[in-house]
Amino acid sequence: MIVLFFGDVVGRPGRDALLRHLPDLRVRFGAHAVLLNGENAARGMGITPKVADELFAGGVDVITTGNHVYKHREVYRYLDEHPRIVRPFNFLPSNPGRGVAVADTGGGRLGVVNLSGSLFLSPARSAFEVVDAALEQLEGIRNVIVDIHAEATSEKVALGFYLDGRVSAVLGTHTHVRTGDARVLPGRTAYITDVGMCGSRDSVIGVKKEQVLERFLTQMPTRFDVAENDIWLEGVVLELGEDGRALRIEPFEVAGDSR
Repeated sequence: MIVLFFGDVVGRPGRDALLRHLPDLRVRFGAHAVLLNGENAARGMGITPKVADELFAGGVDVITTGNHVYKHREVYRYLDEHPRIVRPFNFLPSNPGRGVAVADTGGGRLGVVNLSGSLFLSPARSAFEVVDAALEQLEGIRNVIVDIHAEATSEKVALGFYLDGRVSAVLGTHTHVRTGDARVLPGRTAYITDVGMCGSRDSVIGVKKEQVLERFLTQMPTRFDVAENDIWLEGVVLELGEDGRALRIEPFEVAGDSR
């Protein structure tokens, strides 16, 4: 199975570039499935039903999220009703949505688990405490991707080693800056600390740089808007064997205005 996973999609500029290039990228990599983190996809923070529908219609198979998933109240029912969009499994069970998804793809069934880190974020429970219960829901599915949406690199690396040999890939999201440690761990689980983002490089993690600089320089509340120029798509391509273990993880990037 070949899986494409795109880092955090930031606002309309990131969405538009992704949807424009996705058909060609599917062909280029021979992808059976496309996943992305969409927690910044609506106006730079959160996701809405309209945005999720747009991404699914454009060829995305599963959408993961993170700490901003509940920004827009209109998505609450959508999270309950649509099985291919997930929020972190370690949120409260009573919260809208689910933390595990299954997609039927051209390469077979694909399981997806969404988790939140605890350091500097506030999930109800530790990812390490609940991930085994999440995997029990995917028993019998060979290909399983875990999105760990977290601030701390140490927490992501530790989870990668904890799940090594038990899942196909552990992919970090949230910090919007792609790391250089993509590798296949000894137990044949693909790993990267952060996949990066689909958004503006002429920005501070997708936000207009002038606004972020004002915030740092003045220490006063500042409006944040999505940056719209120099858009790039960042992601990884995973090649999974018949046993569900990783054969390869390869980061890639595509200029959003390229044809």
